[in-house]
Amino acid sequence: MARLLIVEDEKNLAKGMKFNFELEGYDVDVIGDGAEALERLASGTATVRYDLVILDVMLPGIDGFGVADRTRKSGNYVPILMLTAKSLPSDVVHGLEAGADDYLAKPFDLSVLLARVKGLLRRRDWARGDTAEGIEKARIGQAQVDFRNFQIVSGGQVYQLTLLEAMLLKLLVQNAGRVVTKGEILEKVWNVSADTQTRAVDNFIVRLRRYVEPDPRFPRHLLTVRGAGYRLLPDPPDNTGEQPA
Repeated sequence: MARLLIVEDEKNLAKGMKFNFELEGYDVDVIGDGAEALERLASGTATVRYDLVILDVMLPGIDGFGVADRTRKSGNYVPILMLTAKSLPSDVVHGLEAGADDYLAKPFDLSVLLARVKGLLRRRDWARGDTAEGIEKARIGQAQVDFRNFQIVSGGQVYQLTLLEAMLLKLLVQNAGRVVTKGEILEKVWNVSADTQTRAVDNFIVRLRRYVEPDPRFPRHLLTVRGAGYRLLPDPPDNTGEQPA
């Protein structure tokens, strides 16, 4: 089973989560401090490889947003499920934009937490192509995408994808040539309501263009269809007639 890191300073809650996840067969470590979490997770200092991190927002020292952001900037793209007592849509978006892959508001039912962890691990496996219908590799113009390792090789550079970046690109690859709406992306990738107001999708599209487009200012592969959504053209014609946002 997967190895989990629980970062939670409420000792009774952390103890209960550890107990129940171990009953499910997971290997679990628990720490209660943001700085120690970074020591465990930052690439270059990490001594243990985790399959998933359950990260509370309200931590002593460095809060969960900071831990997620610095973990990503260090080059560690382990899936992160963020826990917080703040449940406003803006808080959810803040957590996702900081680098979390999923978000669960406190208080929560234990069965819901267990299901979210299993779901996030399944999403990771789907993005990597571990499922029967999975896609492990794709070509977008001159960019070679390796979903197994969450990497893109383009222009002599190697780019590492986060889980959400990989899931978004995988969704677009599976629907190449078709317009994929922002609402569909929010539901299938972000696991939030289709009517959530956020620029997160647009920001992720901009990031993906940096990886796959020869000139991100004038995209030929990853296009915005105004008022409708996004279209991926792995081998576009000379003139698509569509423009970036």
